[in-house]
Amino acid sequence: MHRLYRLIAAFVALMIAALPGVGTADPADIAAASRGVVRVVLIRYDGGAAQLVSHGTGFAIAPDLVVTNAHVVEDLRSSDGIVAGVVPSEGRGGFAVTIAAYSPQRDLALLKLKQGASLAALTVFSGAPADSQEVYAAGYPGNVDMAEGLSMGDLVSPQAAVKTRGYISAGRSSKAFDTILHTAPIGAGNSGGPLLDACGRVIGVNSFGTVSDNSTDSAFYFAISMRELAAFLQEAGVSPHASGTPCTSIADLDRADAARGAEDQARLAAEAEARKAAQADFAAKAQHDAELQILSERDNGLAIAAVLLLMAFAAGAGAFAFMQRGKQRELKIAGGAAGLLLTAAIGTWLLRPPLSLIDERAKDIIAEAKAETQAGPTADASAEAPETPQKLVCVLDPQRSRVTVSDVTDVPLTWAPGGCVNGKTQYGLAGDGWSRVLVPQGEATVSVTRFDPERREYTVERYLMGLDAMTAVREARTKLKSPACGGNEAAARALGEAQGSIRALLPPEPNERLRYNCHPAP
Repeated sequence: MHRLYRLIAAFVALMIAALPGVGTADPADIAAASRGVVRVVLIRYDGGAAQLVSHGTGFAIAPDLVVTNAHVVEDLRSSDGIVAGVVPSEGRGGFAVTIAAYSPQRDLALLKLKQGASLAALTVFSGAPADSQEVYAAGYPGNVDMAEGLSMGDLVSPQAAVKTRGYISAGRSSKAFDTILHTAPIGAGNSGGPLLDACGRVIGVNSFGTVSDNSTDSAFYFAISMRELAAFLQEAGVSPHASGTPCTSIADLDRADAARGAEDQARLAAEAEARKAAQADFAAKAQHDAELQILSERDNGLAIAAVLLLMAFAAGAGAFAFMQRGKQRELKIAGGAAGLLLTAAIGTWLLRPPLSLIDERAKDIIAEAKAETQAGPTADASAEAPETPQKLVCVLDPQRSRVTVSDVTDVPLTWAPGGCVNGKTQYGLAGDGWSRVLVPQGEATVSVTRFDPERREYTVERYLMGLDAMTAVREARTKLKSPACGGNEAAARALGEAQGSIRALLPPEPNERLRYNCHPAP
């Protein structure tokens, strides 16, 4: 039976894993990363009139720092009267910048925004890209601008970056510096833009493409590798946010969870079947033991009754002898003894347990065994545990997580009955359990944190939102009034219902999901 359940679990898991999915690429991640991509513009002022000299692409490596190609800002260093700026994809305008670091050998430059300006920084991938890996380019190709008929005013106004997809062809690199050969289309104006993995992390800086006089030749493109970019940033004293975890899609995680759930259900069914079989075996044994006990008691009663009857006959014989001899006193004693012994023999016979008592005796044996099992101190301790705050340390489960932008560290968490976390944050209670929606003011990110007290599982889901979406979420957040930590269940449910208005504004899937397994703190 156990083998059958394991086979069923394996079959279900295989069927779930074979369901069509979206792959590891998530368009929401590429869209989120492109919000940190900017158009780099060089402008010359001649007699008060502004003239666009050139433009390229860059991306934020820190809130006030932008990476681009050195050749994009070369004129800024060699010509007077030229100023540089960056124009993000969202907002009302651009920001002036100056060159903070410059390396023509690597074709890289670092631009610093004026004080007070801030951009959404991208995360870099610290691992090695794989051959045939899917990649994305984001930037501002000039041929698209031309086809749209954009004016100079349009070019210095926020516009969405153009996103293209391709694949890596490993093993070929430029001799000038280490590069990644790929097929994600880029054009003049894409220079300095990021080459992204499917999770929206930077794996290179687009620099140039192949040139051919033959229109039938395929186009290939080169991005400066992370080896070159990391060395450049280190020399400039910049430490970007990096992530080296494998890129897994939310759909992949959901399918894995579904397969794991099918395996768990099959395991639980097998365990239930095993318990049922064990209970049946124990019931049969109890029935057998009860039958032996009753039969033994009946046999003992029969033997005692027989002995008493023999003794009664012996006493009766003695009484008869005394009667013949005329010994009245001894006759009374022997006759009384015979009567008592005969009565005892009959009573012992009649008081033997009936065969119909076997079922009831079996039930008593089963009840006593259950009482002994449930009477241990462990059950009492577990019953008392949820009534007191639990100090936990939550450790990331990488197999069930998708990490794109966050640092991975252990999370200390104190959970109190009623949904009070760390003694200061009240969680809301809804149909999907305990959760809290966090909308920080200084970030374009919404986090939904959840905790399952029974499984001791802590989950963080992050949504990387655009400007308009964040504005709507923040407005909804201002209408939400959080109750005091540790209030009653009614207040927790009211908070859970109120948070639904914010969660309704979030995308269907998060950009990031971190699952933690929590254990008692040492």
